[in-house]
Amino acid sequence: MCTLEKRGILFVLTLTGDDQHRINPKLIGDLLSLLSQVKAQATRGSALITQAQGKFFSNGFDLDWAQAAGSQQGASERLLHMVESFKPVVAALLSLPVPTIAALTGHAAACGFVFALSHDYIIMRRDRGVLYMSEVDIGLTMPDYFNAVFREKIGDASARRDLLLRGLKMKGDEAVKRGVAEAAYDGEGEVRAASVRMAEELGKRKWQGEVYAEIRKGLFPQLSATVGLGHKTIATPKL
Repeated sequence: MCTLEKRGILFVLTLTGDDQHRINPKLIGDLLSLLSQVKAQATRGSALITQAQGKFFSNGFDLDWAQAAGSQQGASERLLHMVESFKPVVAALLSLPVPTIAALTGHAAACGFVFALSHDYIIMRRDRGVLYMSEVDIGLTMPDYFNAVFREKIGDASARRDLLLRGLKMKGDEAVKRGVAEAAYDGEGEVRAASVRMAEELGKRKWQGEVYAEIRKGLFPQLSATVGLGHKTIATPKL
């Protein structure tokens, strides 16, 4: 369901296949395992790019898996299980000692959008793909850590309102204009190339990984607390 490739000092995590990359217990387990590998192998100058094959970055939680429980109660329990199980993925991204880039060449919806927002930067494809929070349209409330992601990652209150209360499907250029994405490009190849360029430029700074992660957690204190991360001060001068 996903792979991790090391290209020099860069890591590339790819959601594989042409499906919708629905987030279920299997994919969550794979993501946690690969993010753990990145954390263990990262050095100064490392960066992570997360990308996906096909027309979707991720279309959110695997509701078919939830409904396969065979009853409303069983489906609700499975959905709650996915919600709680995905929280450590957000925590892992927040605590990674490297810059992180989500390279979106397709749609990112619901939990898939939250997954993208949990990275430091989003780069989108201009000619295909939207950011979309479907919860208001399908009648689901949002977990506390989803709300924290949007409050602290998107500074424009009107953008948060439009995404969460109108169900706006936001394309690349609008996402850049409203501060949700870093940049938008025409075509899949341009998005991937731009993501590598950004990762390499960030990597040249050779920041101390533990310091980078602590600054990130301090930048998003409510989100960090909601996903169970502490924050500490590291007084280590750069030599």
